[in-house]
Amino acid sequence: MKSIKIRPYIPEKLEIEEITPNHIKLHAYPFEPGCAITIAHPMRRLLLSSSVGYAPIAIKIDGVKHEFDTVRGVAEDVAPFIVNIKNLKFKIKEEFLQQEKFELNYEFNGPMELKGEHLNNDIIIIIDSDSHLANINNEAKLKFSLIIQKGLGYVPSEAIRQDVGDGYIPLDVFFTPVKKAVYDIENVLHESNPNFEKIIFEVETNGQVDPMDAFKDAVGIMHSQMSVFGAELNDIPTSNGRLNDDSPELKILLSSVEILNLEHRPSNCLQKSNIKYIGELVLMNESDLKNIKNLGKRSFDEIATKLLEVGYTIGADLPHELATTLNKRLAKLKG
Repeated sequence: MKSIKIRPYIPEKLEIEEITPNHIKLHAYPFEPGCAITIAHPMRRLLLSSSVGYAPIAIKIDGVKHEFDTVRGVAEDVAPFIVNIKNLKFKIKEEFLQQEKFELNYEFNGPMELKGEHLNNDIIIIIDSDSHLANINNEAKLKFSLIIQKGLGYVPSEAIRQDVGDGYIPLDVFFTPVKKAVYDIENVLHESNPNFEKIIFEVETNGQVDPMDAFKDAVGIMHSQMSVFGAELNDIPTSNGRLNDDSPELKILLSSVEILNLEHRPSNCLQKSNIKYIGELVLMNESDLKNIKNLGKRSFDEIATKLLEVGYTIGADLPHELATTLNKRLAKLKG
């Protein structure tokens, strides 16, 4: 092992352990001493604060004016019925994931025990399908509408009141689909040094999203938040006046397209076309990208917008030295 280093070691081992479909452990190593906590702590915060989920933000019940009312023929008062609705976990079907808001209408006749599974339709799936919602008596009718919204974190009902229509009761909302995000750091032997570190990340979701997808989204958010520094750093020359492998330009361009946090359709199209790196998109011209199979205008526009967020455009006119170095590095990575 060299006694003098010129740059920190870049960890290259990632192992994923599936405990349940909604619960995983990730083992990443080896990190330089002290680097693991620098990465792990903000990742945990992002997982818990910035993971996107769907939840009901308002409810309108036929014949009901406020949450302390009652519905004739329904055993539960309105307040506990609303609590039961709020506790449901909504999963949006894949073809509707780009839509941010839904209004769903329901009507049920008794006698019946209304459960979560009865709210399933062409747009949503109730994960906790056996959850009790209400008991509807003989010849009674329960008619209600829900507004389902995509969002982040916790939002109190007062903040929502002006965003819902007449007759709707706003709800306190907790969007976050991540139930658990914890990490542990262990020492690991690397090149005869026992002080290198391993991060063991544990992520569990409520079933709305895959835990690995939630982790990838958090990584993408971290990259996009840090990209604000890239635009300024790009103008700073290296110590020898030449581009090197650690330049901010190359770090962004050689980053995975996953940091763009694209929706499922454009992400899937790029994956099927074996486009893995941001630099590949930057080097492509618009017509080549538009000709990717199944990539529609909406997906193209989303890719273009996400690229702008990290400081680049499709078919950007890169400096000759940067373009040459990028092509060489991409050829090596994909060779």
